[in-house]
Amino acid sequence: MSDDDGSHPAVLISDRQSIPVDVDGLTVLAGDTLRAEGSIDGVELSVSFVDEAEMAELHLRYMNEEGPTDVLSFPLDEVDDRGVRLLGDVVLAPSVAAANNPDDPASEVRLLLVHGILHVLGYDHEEDAARAEMWSRQERYSGVRVP
Repeated sequence: MSDDDGSHPAVLISDRQSIPVDVDGLTVLAGDTLRAEGSIDGVELSVSFVDEAEMAELHLRYMNEEGPTDVLSFPLDEVDDRGVRLLGDVVLAPSVAAANNPDDPASEVRLLLVHGILHVLGYDHEEDAARAEMWSRQERYSGVRVP
């Protein structure tokens, strides 16, 4: 997905772990997902790739659950002093993603990134209809089918 009008949401990436990830491709995927959802100019999303220890700490601190998880989302939706709409943060643990899908960890990371972005944008999967809508969007944007 590309935009011919030059509109680009800002996607800030922090890779604080040792498993190789396609930072450039994932940055494009994040931007494409935001554009498809109508978030184009003047928006910023932070994405962090972390190790299991950092993810376990975040999981305990913010969700009060032990152990690492694959992805956490922290919606913010505030405007900073530059006039930029800060959407929030997506934190992803590639090692947990690899354990989820050892046959294709790169696809799992793509799926989890889109999943996290959709949560930042307000989607959830508590109700069946909402889950079906979210799963449809994450499959469309990530190119990964959820069994």
